[in-house]
Amino acid sequence: MSTTATSAPPVAAPPEAPQGKPQWVSLVVGLIAAVALVIAAAVVVGVKSAVLAALGLALGLTLFHSRFGFTSAWRQLVSVGQTSGLRAHLLMLGTASILFAPILAGGVTFFGAQPEGNVEPLGLGLVVGAVLFGIGMQLGGACASGTLFAVGGGNTLMVVTLFFFICGSVLGALHLPLWTSDAITLGSFSLAEDTGLGYFGALVVQLAVLGAIGLVATRWARRHNAPPAGRPPTSRGLWRILRGAWPLWVGAIALAVLNAVVLLTRGTPWGITSAFVLWGSKALQAVGVDVASWPYWQGERAAALTSPVLADSTSVLDFGIIVGALVASAASGAFVLAKRLPVKVVLAAVIGGLLMGYGARLAYGCNIGAYFSGIASFSLHGWAWGLLALVGTWVGLKLRPMFGLDVPKPTDSVC
Repeated sequence: MSTTATSAPPVAAPPEAPQGKPQWVSLVVGLIAAVALVIAAAVVVGVKSAVLAALGLALGLTLFHSRFGFTSAWRQLVSVGQTSGLRAHLLMLGTASILFAPILAGGVTFFGAQPEGNVEPLGLGLVVGAVLFGIGMQLGGACASGTLFAVGGGNTLMVVTLFFFICGSVLGALHLPLWTSDAITLGSFSLAEDTGLGYFGALVVQLAVLGAIGLVATRWARRHNAPPAGRPPTSRGLWRILRGAWPLWVGAIALAVLNAVVLLTRGTPWGITSAFVLWGSKALQAVGVDVASWPYWQGERAAALTSPVLADSTSVLDFGIIVGALVASAASGAFVLAKRLPVKVVLAAVIGGLLMGYGARLAYGCNIGAYFSGIASFSLHGWAWGLLALVGTWVGLKLRPMFGLDVPKPTDSVC
């Protein structure tokens, strides 16, 4: 008598949780902060900076409403084979590539700057930095963009992660010459400019690769009988735009469009972590540390140390993300400050923040500047960063139980 093996029945997705009521005090504070940020940016720098502040607010709103995850997407992929987050990444990367190609090829921006993509070198620093960042994401509980919008949403633990993210970034800047020497660094490689394909030829190739990965990801999820993704609290109808959870595909397209507008506005794509180095270096400078003598702060970067923080476009975007997430979370009734945090979880946030900050400097950026904007700019380093961060994710998942952190199981719903 023969027997036939059968797969376990799929896990049903949990029902949507009820939407909370708006938290009016936090919402009013957030709206005032949003207006103040735009005005301050305009006063300190001008119209371009005010536009970037508004874009940062839009990015924060989008990240929160779509719960668009990089850390969670990779965790779900590696742990249980759930690929919905990865497929959202592919949609985002494909849309951004379509938008970036004519901008970079045409050389036209809103304020007259020559657009430049995030195309960075390949080397040992990239390898070590991206792996460290992947480990740090899983211990710290968020990536660079996730840390900012979680802080705006009232996640106290992410304040710890952000502080040590800044510390790790400064340490990485101090050590950067050790990781960028010619002996361990190759040149940069653009799929558009270094292959003879041009931007539109590279776009065709890149979209084909993204499509192939999407096909493999879909089959991978079916093969592993991946558990469904969780459903965040949401509203119905038009209120969902302001107070609900957006579908991942909406977040993916919105982030791609906003990144393209950032490129059109300042001439370079969206990035996050260079601002962390600046904040930490200015703090050290204020207590007497001669950070201006570091090689990192020589040349074009030197002026940033003596200029107001709001003169730094990446800082303006980062502040906008935090405030935008505050507005979105308060409008959704989801702004919550944790009162007590387990010691092990705090320790994981400390280590995770340090690893992400240090890794981002070595790898020329984070999940946004290196992975998202790098791939959208047709840089080979962006693809390498993503693969190496997956390796770090696998290591980070092995370490999470040491700090009392959960790892998704095949019987769980994941979010």
